[in-house]
Amino acid sequence: MPTATLAEPTRDGLPPMPPGPPHEERHFAAGETMRQVVAGAAEGLVPGTAVAAALSLAGMATPAVLAGGLASLAAFSVAGALERVRAVRAEAALYAAERLREEEESHLYPEREKWEVAAILHRYGVRGDVLRQAVEAVAADRRRWVDFMMRFELDLSEPDTARTGRAALVRALAQGGAGILPLLPYVVAPGSATGWSCLVAGMGLVGLGWLRARGDGLPPAGQALRVLGIGAAAAGVAALVARLVA
Repeated sequence: MPTATLAEPTRDGLPPMPPGPPHEERHFAAGETMRQVVAGAAEGLVPGTAVAAALSLAGMATPAVLAGGLASLAAFSVAGALERVRAVRAEAALYAAERLREEEESHLYPEREKWEVAAILHRYGVRGDVLRQAVEAVAADRRRWVDFMMRFELDLSEPDTARTGRAALVRALAQGGAGILPLLPYVVAPGSATGWSCLVAGMGLVGLGWLRARGDGLPPAGQALRVLGIGAAAAGVAALVARLVA
């Protein structure tokens, strides 16, 4: 089968994509939903484990340890979901305000805005007649012009608010589901629950750190150890506070 070449124009004169590596991301944790699951699960393993360990070391009975761990986990999951919704709404409001300002400036000061387009393209090595033609091409369509300024002058992308609620719910459920796992030893083996709980949380953090690294294209071992270190530091501080208070 003949391959496409740059000499074969398609719509609007854009040639077909030359052959190369697969354009789609192939990693397990690369999809947005899976990224939220992995991130939420990693976050959910820490608070319940830390609070339960602290209460256990302070001499609290198993029912109180479980109640404290579950309460902290529930509060953390709900707060995280609501904070995510608030942050995306704030990003959307900022984007809308900046876009309105750019639209007004393109009407009031078109030559100045064209100069800013030229300055951006100039940084990428566009010169001479090619630069002038590129600026005129960008400014020929008002929406495309404003899109260009939002992306390359302000480095802002429009938030996808339609997916915010689902992403927040997925993350909260992942936090809650993963956070319950380190609490199970307090039900199954109360006598040695703290050690088993920390072991379960540690193994989970290593696995989730590895998955996150695979999704981000980073070295899995180093990322897994970093995630484990963060969790261990949080649990260690909680245990230290419990010792001091007790």
